[in-house]
Amino acid sequence: QVQPVESGGGLVQPGGSLRLSCLASRSIFRFNAMGWYRQVPGKQRELVAAITTAGGTNYEDSVKGRFTISRDSAKNTVNLQMNSLKPEDTAVYYCNVVPNPWSWGQGTQVTVSS
Repeated sequence: QVQPVESGGGLVQPGGSLRLSCLASRSIFRFNAMGWYRQVPGKQRELVAAITTAGGTNYEDSVKGRFTISRDSAKNTVNLQMNSLKPEDTAVYYCNVVPNPWSWGQGTQVTVSS
């Protein structure tokens, strides 16, 4: 397996929460910083959260204080806890290597709507 596998998306009301999970191959996960990206139709994919192999994190300004990225080395997973969701968070979310992404997975759709 080379492509990450994302899961956990869905439809949620504004103010709600979702937890995304990404399973990556051990060879990718072990030696790379990982991140969550998102894309809406007609726009470029953007990086919203990143985590280093040492656990250092960085967030795009619009999600600071609402999103939390974490990684589980035993399971080769990268998670994104999303709280206080807003309609503008609606997008397809992908995980991948940071800063130079490898092969993209299918992503998981997050829709924030009342």
